[in-house]
Amino acid sequence: MKYFSTRGGKDLLSFEEAVLTGLAPDGGLYIPETIPSLPANWQEQWKDYSFIDLSAAILRLFISPSEISDAELRALVDKSYATFRHPDITPLHKVGDKRFILELFHGPTFAFKDVALQFLGNLFEFFLLRRNAKKAGGEPQEKLTIVGATSGDTGSAAIYGVRNKANISVFILHPKGRVSPIQEAQMTTVTDANVHNVAVQGTFDDCQDIVKALFGDKEMNAAYHLGAVNSINWARILAQTVYYFHAYFAALKQLPADASLQFVVPTGNFGDILAGYYAKKMGLPMAKLAVATNENDILARFWRSGKYEKVESAAASGAGDSTAPALGASDGKQATAAGGVKETLSPAMDILVSSNFERLLWYLARQGVVAEEGQAATDEKEKRASASSILAHWMSLVKTDGRVEVPVAALELARQDFVAERISNEQTLDTIKFHFLADPSYIADPHTSVGLAAAALVAPQNAPNTTQIILSTAHPAKFSEAVSRALQGYSEFNFERDVLPEEFRGLLEKKRNVIDVPKADVELVKQVIKKYA
Repeated sequence: MKYFSTRGGKDLLSFEEAVLTGLAPDGGLYIPETIPSLPANWQEQWKDYSFIDLSAAILRLFISPSEISDAELRALVDKSYATFRHPDITPLHKVGDKRFILELFHGPTFAFKDVALQFLGNLFEFFLLRRNAKKAGGEPQEKLTIVGATSGDTGSAAIYGVRNKANISVFILHPKGRVSPIQEAQMTTVTDANVHNVAVQGTFDDCQDIVKALFGDKEMNAAYHLGAVNSINWARILAQTVYYFHAYFAALKQLPADASLQFVVPTGNFGDILAGYYAKKMGLPMAKLAVATNENDILARFWRSGKYEKVESAAASGAGDSTAPALGASDGKQATAAGGVKETLSPAMDILVSSNFERLLWYLARQGVVAEEGQAATDEKEKRASASSILAHWMSLVKTDGRVEVPVAALELARQDFVAERISNEQTLDTIKFHFLADPSYIADPHTSVGLAAAALVAPQNAPNTTQIILSTAHPAKFSEAVSRALQGYSEFNFERDVLPEEFRGLLEKKRNVIDVPKADVELVKQVIKKYA
C-alpha cells in the first residue's frame, strides 16, 4: 500500500514515509492509493475478535508486511492499548431504546484521541529506532521534532504518547485561555524534558495555521525534521477506524439480525468521522454517518448548501432560518470577531476550518466531478491527478476567498454518506440534563451531548430498524464547568463523587511547564522551537 498527497497525487510514499512526513510538502494530506476491501469472510472471522485483534487485522490491510511484520505490528498494538483502563478499550454503553454510547475515553488522558496517539507515538519510536540502528558508529542519530496544535484533547494525548521517548521533542500549541482548566493542566503539568507546551494568544485556527506554515517551511523541516500528531497524520485516521468495527460487532450481539447501525459523531476537525467514512468504504455496513457540530458549524452548513465557507454569507443565512448560526453563543459568550470562532461549551470543536475535510473533498472530486465529467483519460493515475488538481483549486479558494462551492455532483455524493446537524449551547445543556435524569442515568460531557442532541434530530429520518451509536469523545470530568452548569440545582448530583476520577484530584495545583507566545506569529514559534528542540 502506497500513499499520495490530496493536492499532488503523483509521488507515492510508503506508510513509514507518510507517517513521518505528516503534512505533504504541497500542503496536502496523505491518503491511501486505494481503499482496501474487507476479506470475504470478515464477519465470521472477526466477530469474536478483541479490540487488539481487530486493530492488527485492520491495520494490516493498509500497512505492507515488508514495512512492519505481523509480529512487530502485534507488538505495537499490544503496547499501545496496554495503557487503557477498560478491558474492551472502547466499550459500548446502552442509554435507551435503539441507542448506544461508544465510550472512547478510557485511555491515559480520558479522551478519544488516546486511541490513535498511543499508537502513533509508538510508531514514531519504532521507525526512529529502526532507522538509527542501521547507522554506522559515530553517525548522527535521526531525530523527530513533533509540532501540533490543539483545541484541548490532542495536546495531552500527543504528549502522553511521546513523553520521554528517545530522539523525539514535542511542541504543542494551544490557544491561551481557550481550553478547559483540566485539559490545560493535563498538558502543562507534564515535566518530561522532551515536552514543550506553547500557549499562543489567539484561537485554535491560529495555532493550526502556524503548524501548517511550519510544515511548509523547507528550512525548518530540513533542520528539525518536523513530525505531525494532528489528525493531518494518516496514522491517526487509520487507528480510529478500528473502533467502528469493534462497536459494530459489540452492538450486533445485542440486536436483531436485521438491525441497521448509524454512527453519530461530534466533530470539529472531521478526523473522527472521517475514520468512519473509511470503515464504510471498506465495507462495514452502516446507515448514513451523522455529523454533529456545535455553533461553529462550517460542516453542517456544507451539507445544507454545498458551500464550504468560513463565514456564512448573508444571503444564505436569511432571517427565520433556524439553522443559521447566531452572532453570539447562547450562553452569553460572544464570537471572537464578526464571523470568527465562537466560544462554546464544547471547546474541542471550536474550529473555523476542518483540516481533515480536505480528504473527503478529494474523494468528492474524484468520484463526483472527475467521474461526472467522463473525461477521456482511463488511466487511474491520470484520474487521481485530475482529482488532486481540482482539490488544490478548491483549497486555494478557501485560503484566498474563505469559501468554495462544490458542484452539485459532489454535494449529492456527500449526501449519500452523511447527514449533518448543528447544536446550540442551550441544546447541549438540555441534553446533558435529559440524560442525567433518564433511566438509565448517564452523565455526558458537552461534546458527547452535542452528539446525543444531533442523534435525536436525525433519528426520525432513519429506517425503523436503525440503532444509533453516539461516539463519546471525552470523559465529563474534563469539562466540569459545562456539566456542573447543566446539573446545578439537582441535589442527587455531586461532581466530585459522580464524575471526578482519582487521576484528576490535585491536578490543577501541580507545577506548570508552559511557554507563552504573546501573539499568533509563526516567527515567534520558530524561535521557541530553535531554543528548546
